[in-house]
Amino acid sequence: MDYKYINQLLERYWRCETSLEEEDILRAFFSQADIPADLKRYQPLFAYQREEPKVDVLGDDFDEKILAMTEEPKVVKARIVSMPQRLRPLFKAVAIVAIVLTLGNAIQVPFAQKNQDPISSYDGYSKPEIEKGTSVAMSDSAAVDSVPRAMTSTQSSTGQVMIK
Repeated sequence: MDYKYINQLLERYWRCETSLEEEDILRAFFSQADIPADLKRYQPLFAYQREEPKVDVLGDDFDEKILAMTEEPKVVKARIVSMPQRLRPLFKAVAIVAIVLTLGNAIQVPFAQKNQDPISSYDGYSKPEIEKGTSVAMSDSAAVDSVPRAMTSTQSSTGQVMIK
């Protein structure tokens, strides 16, 4: 017997080009007891497809179980968050900024000093002068009053400021 049509259907089945009716033809063919030897290896596949949907059928109460699981109210536990817990990320950020600024100032000190070696400038008669490094107090940006206190300003009747 010529099974050319079945072989063509199998080729189309492997390329996923068969229709549902053609797949039913293949299932019906492989459900027979009399199958050629070269096509016998495909029989378990189509037998599985024929029998499997009957085994994996959901029960009638499946929908009810799923709805019961999804409709259960969830208990939400409230917890108290204190003010230090809320501000902890801010404290960490401030600490990091303080560390970075401190390290930045510490790194600037060696670069601000002159590269003069105090021992090489020693003449033998006087003590070498050791230079002091820069510090925050020495380079403070506070303004000094440049106007002597003895000078006072007065305004004349013409609106001009006169300094005595």
